[in-house]
Amino acid sequence: MSTSLTVAEAISARRSIGKVQDTPVDKNIIESILEAGNWAPSHHCTEPWRFFVMTGNGRKVLAEAYADIACEGSDAAGDELETFRAKQGLKAYRAPLIIAVAVTPSEAANVNRREELAAAHAAVQNMLLAAHASGLASIWRSGDPMYHPRMKSAFGLGDESEMVALIYLGYPVNPIHPGKRGSFEDKTVWISEGPADQA
Repeated sequence: MSTSLTVAEAISARRSIGKVQDTPVDKNIIESILEAGNWAPSHHCTEPWRFFVMTGNGRKVLAEAYADIACEGSDAAGDELETFRAKQGLKAYRAPLIIAVAVTPSEAANVNRREELAAAHAAVQNMLLAAHASGLASIWRSGDPMYHPRMKSAFGLGDESEMVALIYLGYPVNPIHPGKRGSFEDKTVWISEGPADQA
């Protein structure tokens, strides 16, 4: 994948790809992805995003969290429980690189928490586009386990923080095929006249 893609090309060509190779990702590429996330817009310039990069054995942090959350409501015991734990933990090893993204909202009086979350989501999108431009496949994973208090504790986050994404990254196994979208025209209302103009 060429790094000379235009922004429009990267946006339209990026796909969510979960099946990736085990090949490690070069640190320079990882840092370029983090840099892209760090340049997301944030109201009041709060930069509320937090990144946790997991590679190699570092993915065990996520594996243990997945396993603990899954076992919380399980009736299994003994060997059955251990097998179940191991299976749940494997979710953390589906890619050679995982970046957990969290938001720690500013406590300033004029800051709206919803805007802090929006900023963190914008950072995730920047990172997905940068990954695609670097030749990587990626998928933005979430789901109930990501919002569980155990997941926050895995990354040392306080009550005020929230997880917003688990980005799985790696080199694609298969070619990335074009996606499909309905026309933007079907989702757009053009407003060119104000009430005064219509009087």
